[in-house]
Amino acid sequence: MTRSTKLEAPTLNKDTGEGGVVSNEMPTIDAPNTEEQLAIKEFVVSGQNFSFSPSLITAKRGDRVKITFQNTQGFHDFKIDEYGVATKQAQSPATEVLEFTADKTGSFEYYCSVGTHRAMGMKGTLKVE
Repeated sequence: MTRSTKLEAPTLNKDTGEGGVVSNEMPTIDAPNTEEQLAIKEFVVSGQNFSFSPSLITAKRGDRVKITFQNTQGFHDFKIDEYGVATKQAQSPATEVLEFTADKTGSFEYYCSVGTHRAMGMKGTLKVE
């Protein structure tokens, strides 16, 4: 849903006497809705041996993404290489928050980088539309 506010300045027209008119008219501007500019997509992703839940999270390009990673079982971390974000490796129970702007579209894998956890299926997808 896109909402905008139209801003208009008062106009003042003055005859120059030479067949022309000087105008101080300002153009109409569509100002973006502040709520949309500050859109924050919040997700809680839990990690346990050897999976993430949910395994798919979706955001829109330009969204501010806030992921709360909750390690509920084992020794894990949470990484998204393309956005340069990662939690520390930690023993459960542990919680860490990551924030970034989703400035690229596509599907990006998030995963646990501990040992062979990723190869064992501890991964998911961030889809940015």
